[in-house]
Amino acid sequence: MKIPKRLQPLVDDGLIDEVLFQLMSGKEAQVFVVRANDEIRCAKVYKEANKRSFKQAVQYQEGRTVRNSRRARAMSKGTRYGQKEAEDAWLNAEVDALYRLAEAGVRVPTPFWFLEGVLVMELVVDEDGDPAPRLDDVAFDPDTAREYHAQMMMEIVRMLCAGLVHGDLSEFNVLVDHSGPVVIDLPQAVNAAGNNNAKMMLTRDVNNMRDYFGQYAPDLLVTHYAEEIWHLFEHGNLHPNVKLTGEFAESNVDADIATMMRIIEHAKAEEEDRKERERMARDGEF
Repeated sequence: MKIPKRLQPLVDDGLIDEVLFQLMSGKEAQVFVVRANDEIRCAKVYKEANKRSFKQAVQYQEGRTVRNSRRARAMSKGTRYGQKEAEDAWLNAEVDALYRLAEAGVRVPTPFWFLEGVLVMELVVDEDGDPAPRLDDVAFDPDTAREYHAQMMMEIVRMLCAGLVHGDLSEFNVLVDHSGPVVIDLPQAVNAAGNNNAKMMLTRDVNNMRDYFGQYAPDLLVTHYAEEIWHLFEHGNLHPNVKLTGEFAESNVDADIATMMRIIEHAKAEEEDRKERERMARDGEF
């Protein structure tokens, strides 16, 4: 394929030998499959700040440290230099998070290098060697849904033990390879101890996973992993091999009501799907 403009410098420098095809285009970046040193990898090309739909919200940046005091002052004042430094810090956040989480045992793609707004990393593949599908593209039976949900809870625990909260975790930024889930897309990862929004973001991440897998295993909808995980973290009892139960005694009535409403909505959707299948069978549309 024609070499994208942003990848041309890496080709000229011999870091990439060939651009094979575009894998995806998201709210913050385009991802290409490339060949580098006889290895098939992926190159994540970050969009310019004014072209990204995912903005550098203050709630994500809180708690991120900048070692250079001049840069920190410029970033706080919002000068042109400060804006550039903030953009560089935002882009480097994913690289830093990938190395940090890989060291902590979290299943993330291996990063190789980051240059000129392009992150070259491991291409996550399925059993056939093709690019791995997103979680959203995979259907599960109830037992496998529970198994994958349990794996994701432990990935979230390992991330938190490493001091990070993903902040934007959903079925759209988890890949599925032959061994299970792989977490991707981390430029918005937040400092768990230094960000006042960390608890809210962790709760959202955990509940996104609960709601997704709960489509296949409705019993997951009544679990309270977010409250349990954060409680253990706050009290210094969270560790990578912790045994989670999904139960939390202090879950309030409002949360229980919300859970019951999700179960009711799920049951309604299942009934509508059943009626639609029956209609299609009667009309010979199968």
